[in-house]
This record gives sequence, C-alpha cells and structure tokens, in this order.
Amino acid sequence: MITVRPAEERGHANHGWLDSHHTFSFADYYDERHMGFRALRVINEDRVEPGRGFGTHAHQDMEIISYVLDGALQHRDSMGNGSVLRPDEVQRMSAGRGVTHSEFNASNVERVHFLQIWILPTARGLPPSYEQRLFPKKERSGRLRLLAAADGREGAVTIHQDVDLYGTLLDAGQLVRHELRPGRHAWVQIARGSVDLNGHPLAAGDGVALSDERVVELRADAPSELLLFDLA
Repeated sequence: MITVRPAEERGHANHGWLDSHHTFSFADYYDERHMGFRALRVINEDRVEPGRGFGTHAHQDMEIISYVLDGALQHRDSMGNGSVLRPDEVQRMSAGRGVTHSEFNASNVERVHFLQIWILPTARGLPPSYEQRLFPKKERSGRLRLLAAADGREGAVTIHQDVDLYGTLLDAGQLVRHELRPGRHAWVQIARGSVDLNGHPLAAGDGVALSDERVVELRADAPSELLLFDLA
C-alpha cells in the first residue's frame, strides 16, 4: 500500500521569523489522521530568518535529527555541545531523560532551510547524547547512503530505534531502488526536486508511506534530494 502525503496538505505556521510546514501533527497543528508513521513522529520543514531561531527549550524521550538543506544552523545544548550544522551534515540529539537546547540561524544575512525530524526511541529515560557527522555529496550521489541507524554501521549516526535513514542526491533520469524486508515499512520525504516513486509522481515537500511493498523504486525527473526511512 502506498499513501501519498501531498506537500500542500501539510500543516503550516508562519511566525514571521519562522515559516514551518508540518508533515505530521505538531504544536498548534493537529490532525488525528496524521500523528506520525510507525516510530516516525515529526517531519517539519523549517525556514528561519537571519539571526533568529529557537531559544533554549527542553525535550525528553525523543530522537531528534536535523538535516540542513541551505544555510547554517547554530546548535547549543545543556550537554555542553556547541556546533554549526551545514548542508551535507546530519545532527542527532537523543533527548533521553531530559535535555535543553537552542537552535539559531548562524547567519545574519541568509535564511536557513532545514528538516527537523523526531523519532520515538525504543525506551524512555535513556542518557541524553549528541552526534554530528559529515556525509559528502559524492557518497550520496546516485545512491542511497545510510545516514542514521540503530547500530551506527557504515559511519551512520546512532539512533535508539529500529530505523534506517538513507539520503540520496539524484540527477534527472537517475534511479535508485531499496528492497524492504518482510514486515518492514518505509517513509520517503522529497526535500527538493521531483521524482517518480513506484509510478507515483512526487514533488518537493511530498511524503509517502509504504506498507506491504517489496521495493521502493525512485526515478528523478529533475535534480532531486530525498530521505528514505526504513522502519519496523
């Protein structure tokens, strides 16, 4: 079964400094039909104005992944981490039993455009932790590169959930395939560009849930960037 979540049907909030689209219910946007998919709870597409951002706030019992598309994101947290996240990097913060952090646009000139992803962990009360890694374009070009996994294999960041997160960059006409083991599910998020997924045309901002499918086949109609979640 393939279910498309069109970009234009997402929740939307524009706070002036923040323009955010919510694939699943989040903050003031609530839709009981879209509360997440398997362990995937949040995909927010955020654009933050120069010099603005999210002040210090708390999280608990959530795996939080940040994926920057354009610009730079300044991160600080109560574990003592301070870093700038840029395109080609993936940041993972396990909130565990509790952490506070802030996220600001690191530029006073350009907007930052990024995806904020939340995944439910396998257990509550885990020790909070943080990780950030570089995944060069050449490693994602024309192939699915593992970005996050429960066992941290192949240099992926480690998350506390049975989820494999892949990223790819495709030129027009390029094709990638991902086989799903029996009982597995997938979510595909189109970050930019346009692709055909198993016969379904998709554009930037669209998401797709797949269950009881053996193969995810993605062919780019234009230069594209996307994320694929393989979920229990």
